[in-house]
Amino acid sequence: MTLTAPPPQGVLLYDPDCGFCTRTARILQRLTAPAQAAATAAPMTDADLDALAVDPVRARREIPLVRGDGTVVWGARAIAEALSGGPAPLRWVGRGIGAPPVIPVAERIYAWVADNRYRLPGGSESCRTR
Repeated sequence: MTLTAPPPQGVLLYDPDCGFCTRTARILQRLTAPAQAAATAAPMTDADLDALAVDPVRARREIPLVRGDGTVVWGARAIAEALSGGPAPLRWVGRGIGAPPVIPVAERIYAWVADNRYRLPGGSESCRTR
């Protein structure tokens, strides 16, 4: 079934061709599952990116989180928001990452991870930023 609208809690769309992204999304979903507000995770291939207003080119470089209201946040902000919906202490980590003094650093770290995910555990050549 193709996802054409976000669930109320939002959805984090990951690249299913990348082992690192898939593993990270599964861990994130498992850790945040007890919380009602946690975003779900779904592979991009199961979503209608046009219907969700997600730029497919950008989504290959940067993970999108489609909020329940249809707005999209990207990269480190998406991860921070997904964690913020989880149980403590993940909620605190997410809020810390998303805090104004921290988010610029988090965005740089996210960019490095995205550029090098093919080198990380579970990564492969298909994980190279496209």
